[in-house]
Amino acid sequence: YRRIPYAGGENPCFSQSILYLMPLQLTQICTSPPTPVADRLYLTADDRQRSLGQGTSAQGVFYQWRLPRGTVLWSESYLGTPQGDRWVQILASPEPVLTVTSSDPLHLLQAAYHLGNRHVALEITLHYLRLSPDPVLLHLLRDHLQMTVVEEVAPFFPLLGAYHSHHSHS
Repeated sequence: YRRIPYAGGENPCFSQSILYLMPLQLTQICTSPPTPVADRLYLTADDRQRSLGQGTSAQGVFYQWRLPRGTVLWSESYLGTPQGDRWVQILASPEPVLTVTSSDPLHLLQAAYHLGNRHVALEITLHYLRLSPDPVLLHLLRDHLQMTVVEEVAPFFPLLGAYHSHHSHS
């Protein structure tokens, strides 16, 4: 935190300076931190794919991360300060999703094919598909492909796709 004096002389609203929140910078990434984890940062699937971002942790600390372009943060990754003296665990935040199931594995595979043709960010498992909410896709899945679709809030782990370059977590 840093106090910034009011630029116009005497502040008409407060007699003290304004409290300005400076984000704590995170620039290092690893899969097992060398020191104990100080905090947890819950991020959506979109936020975990940003190399530059910011967020407020479970303890209310404001963080900003700057990572090499193309870096993807996996749930259970760790980000650290430039000095390496503070490490923050990255966790998948529950977010609105559509979870698609079918009693027939072939139908689930066909639904994955249709969604893949539309370049939809998709989480694929043996028992369900998961995607971000979209009314057009909901209609396609329920009405045309006769899939069971549940609108829910859950962690989302979409596949990166064939053209995404993978960066290692040192």
